Amino acid sequence: MTGTGMRDVVAVGAALGGGAILVAVGDATGPVPGLVPWQVDVAIGVPACFLLLLRRRWPLGLAAVIVPLSAVSIMASGAVLGAIFGLALRRRTVVAVGFAVGYLATTPIYLLLQRELRLPVWTDVVVRGVLVTAAVGWGLYARERWALIQHLGERATRAENEQAARVARARRDERDRIAREMHDVLAHRLSMISLQAGALELHPALTADLHAAAGAIQTGAHEALDELRAVIGVLRHDAGDEPEPPQPGLEAVRDLVADARDCGGDVRFDDRLGAAGTPPGASGRVAYRVVQEALTNARKHAPGRPVELVVAGGPGDGLRIEVSNPVPEGGVPGSVPGSGLGLVGVAERVELAGGRLAHGTAAGRFRLEVLLPWLA
Repeated sequence: MTGTGMRDVVAVGAALGGGAILVAVGDATGPVPGLVPWQVDVAIGVPACFLLLLRRRWPLGLAAVIVPLSAVSIMASGAVLGAIFGLALRRRTVVAVGFAVGYLATTPIYLLLQRELRLPVWTDVVVRGVLVTAAVGWGLYARERWALIQHLGERATRAENEQAARVARARRDERDRIAREMHDVLAHRLSMISLQAGALELHPALTADLHAAAGAIQTGAHEALDELRAVIGVLRHDAGDEPEPPQPGLEAVRDLVADARDCGGDVRFDDRLGAAGTPPGASGRVAYRVVQEALTNARKHAPGRPVELVVAGGPGDGLRIEVSNPVPEGGVPGSVPGSGLGLVGVAERVELAGGRLAHGTAAGRFRLEVLLPWLA
């Protein structure tokens, strides 16, 4: 039997038992029969007790039907108390109190139907008052207890979710810390080994075997760096996450310029890197984002004006990026709105990469200058 079924059995059984006790000790079975015989009293009260099975679905309607029956049937008192308890549990307190007062108001009618009272009048009033007060109080207590259990259950669920989030965040922070240490320490050491092996390989005084050994060391260092990058990538992503696509570097700047020109922009690109090539690693990626943001700002705030882009530098000198464009007089009507945080994000990227950024307006032109280290 389910918990609900067991509670139904207890409710009906308690109502029948309580009503039977009141019939046995009350006026209905006294020496002088009342206007309503006890057999009729029981015949009315027993079905009322079984009506408690409907207390969950129609608690208000059930109480409206059962409470008036207590005027003619003491057997129905158990069902009345059960109905009032259900109201206190499921409806507002004032509703349950109102039906409790209605139950007490039927007492004079019931007493007038008895020809000779077995017990004093005050006894009947006190017993009914105590029982109905207990039913209302018990219902209110059960409602508050249920609400407390629900609240504690929600808090426990929320605490479990927060704990799981804290554990996941702690694991992610620890993986990020390990990844940073591996990148800052191991990657640097392996890069130095690769550079030294490359220099050793080019030394003219070495034998062929030593040249081959130096080349093998350099190759092994490169492979170790690649594997280290893969491990760092795994550490920085949760299981099941899609890996981030490779970020574009400085070599993709020409694509940005081509896209800007396709959109009608006048971009004059002066590439002065020449034989220096492009810087590897973070500097190239940061440079791409700098140029991307600069061209976007120029297109929003100075549409139709020519934009001059200069990229220069080399190992030892750093990577220098200059973007400038004329400032429209009086602003640009209908310009594309922006958050105003683009340059803030670029400045943060440049600072994290160990570079410097300066921007401002002078002689009618807006100029953005960035200097990044040329990392090996």
